[in-house]
Amino acid sequence: MTLRLITGEHVARLFIDRADKRNAFNQAMWEKLPELVLQAMADPAVRLLTIESAHPGLFCAGADIAELLANKDDAGWRSANQAAINRAQHVLARAEKPVIAFIDGDCVGGGCGLALAADIRVATPRARLGITPAKLGLVYPLHDTKLLVDLVGPGQAKRLLYTGMLLSADEALRIGLVDELADSPGHLEDLIAANSVHSTTGMKRFVRRVLDGQAEDDAATLAVFADAFTAPDFLEGSSAFVEKRKPAFR
Repeated sequence: MTLRLITGEHVARLFIDRADKRNAFNQAMWEKLPELVLQAMADPAVRLLTIESAHPGLFCAGADIAELLANKDDAGWRSANQAAINRAQHVLARAEKPVIAFIDGDCVGGGCGLALAADIRVATPRARLGITPAKLGLVYPLHDTKLLVDLVGPGQAKRLLYTGMLLSADEALRIGLVDELADSPGHLEDLIAANSVHSTTGMKRFVRRVLDGQAEDDAATLAVFADAFTAPDFLEGSSAFVEKRKPAFR
């Protein structure tokens, strides 16, 4: 299987497993990814999802260019491919629970799009990131372009898109394309998993509203804030704080 979902205690891991093609995504993988993401989100034991390679030293080389070339004259296939990519990215970017992309090695084109759709990007020092459609005569999807601009701003986004350059992990960290350099995302997983899912999912929805253009509270967001005080997690979290112990959120 080229994509595998493995669920452990509180953490689901979506592994990309196509090393012979540098983990390039074909049509079947774009179609499968949202199913696995939604499966992880529906599991009540899961508190966060990681997306990572099954093989060290590699994240994802992007879309399967050989497959694109073979189907370039098939309008029906191209339309289905575009729809599958858009759905995969949309579902991943709007997954209910936190998503961490762990980037070890090359993260290019559509692979970088996967990382952009995550909430947090952790890269190893040997990671390289780039967005290369300009080298192929293609255009990066609007949705993924917005994710990029939201992260690094329009100037850096244009530099990456226009040049197709590959950035080192240090440079990607400097411009905000990745959030942290580490040999694993384990410490973040532990911190997130220890917190209230009610809190993390609620705040994730708020961040998405901000990124989608909302700047002021409405009745729905005010209700989310107010209702948290009557939810079980607030009682447990506040009691643990007063009692000077770690909370045990369900």
